[in-house]
Order: sequence, then C-alpha cells, then structure tokens
Amino acid sequence: MNIVPKKSLGQNFLQNKNIINKIVELGQISSDSYVIEIGPGTGNLTEEIIKKKPKKFLAIEKDVSLYRKLKSKYKSNLDLVNQDVLKIDWNNFSNNHSIVFGNLPYNISAKLLINWIKLNNLNLLFKKFILMFQKEVADRIVADVNSNKYGRLSILTNWKMKVNKVMDIEPENFFPKPKVKSSIVYFEPKNSFFSFNNPNNLEKVTNIFFQNKRKMIKKPLNILFQNSSKIINKLELNEKSRPQNLNPQTFFKISKEFENELTSN
Repeated sequence: MNIVPKKSLGQNFLQNKNIINKIVELGQISSDSYVIEIGPGTGNLTEEIIKKKPKKFLAIEKDVSLYRKLKSKYKSNLDLVNQDVLKIDWNNFSNNHSIVFGNLPYNISAKLLINWIKLNNLNLLFKKFILMFQKEVADRIVADVNSNKYGRLSILTNWKMKVNKVMDIEPENFFPKPKVKSSIVYFEPKNSFFSFNNPNNLEKVTNIFFQNKRKMIKKPLNILFQNSSKIINKLELNEKSRPQNLNPQTFFKISKEFENELTSN
C-alpha cells in the first residue's frame, strides 16, 4: 500500500513483522473473539489479526484515504469505520468483552485512555487492551508510588485497570521513524473497583494535587476542602507528604471525601 504518512494525524506505521506478531499473540484471539483495532493505518497489524479469524473484527480509521484503501483490500474480512476515535460513544457498543489493539497517535493517547477508564461499564465492554504509546507516556501509566513519573495517569489507570508494560520499541521499526521510543502496554479492566458518583471528581482531585506535586499535600487539601484538618485526621494522612508519596487507594479515598463534601454543600 503506497502511503504518504500525515504528520497532522501523528502517523507512524509499525513495520517490524516479528513485533507485529508478538502484539497479535498478546490478544490470544480465538474464533469467539470480538476485536477492535484503532488506527489500522496501512493494515500491517490488520492482516495478522484477520489470519486469527475472530468472530467479529471492527477497525476504526480517521484518515479517509487510508480508510478507502483498507476498505477495498479487506472489504469482506472486517467492518471498517471512518471516524475520529475520540468522538465515538463507546456506550453504544454491546457488552461483548472486545479485545482492543491500537497504535495510538501520541497526541491523543492519554486522552483516549482516560475516556475508556471513565466508562461505567468498562469491564463489560472490553476484555483487554494492547496499546502502543510513546515510551514516556507508557512509563507514566505504569509508574509506582514514590517514583518521579508517578502521577495522575498512573492513579487513573490503577483505578480500573490492571496494567503491564510489555516491551519498548525502537524508532527504526516504524515508518516514518519517530523521534522517540514507543512501548506496548497491556491492560485488563478490573471487575471490582472504587465507586464514585462522578469519575470527574477523581480527575479534579488528582489534577489539583499534581499541579502542586512538589508542595506538601496540605496545600491541595486546603484548595479542595473547607476543613482540611478533618480530612487529614480521618484518613490518617501525613500532611508533610507530597503527592507522589500517596498511593492510588489514598487518592480514591480523598476523592470520595471531596465528592461527599460537594453533595453536602
């Protein structure tokens, strides 16, 4: 497929066949599988997924010229949608535990991941995600508490996903060659997780904390609560801690207290 990649869409096509096969194997696709591919591009991964003969295969491609070429090449093997993946209402999808593959454009990768995490029925819609990120973003997703990469993305992901970084990929495995390394990250939605009335409250709390990530936690707590001392005592927090010292579970509890305060006011 003769393609001129579009910089505006962040197109970098993975070409290494061995890596493509490893990615497909991570999906453990069977004849009962529902598969979604985000950004099939030139169809390198698409072709290998088709060989696994999933029960249903949907590919979502924003680039209209790539969409047309894929449509003519694979018209009988998959359902192809020409749409911006950030504008899809995933709640319209049936609860079929889909396996999602995606070589995500770096400029939308974190936003798309958070969109998925905030879905109420994430664990019913999706079985697993095998996604490509810029390495720096992947490292933030999987970062542990007390590390300098730990932050909002780590906490939001940990809320609803089990996550594992599988491998890093060098730039020369792509066309065109990106300026940075990439990473494959494997996610599985959790069946049980902390409950919020509105997940935006967790986003707001983590945003306020990590805007002041070098400050002690007393400052963001004062922003969020009328009586921060009460929260510090109730949750047994060390007010001299910094945001990166608090584990995800603590952020969930703080967010729940914030949510309760909003309700009571």
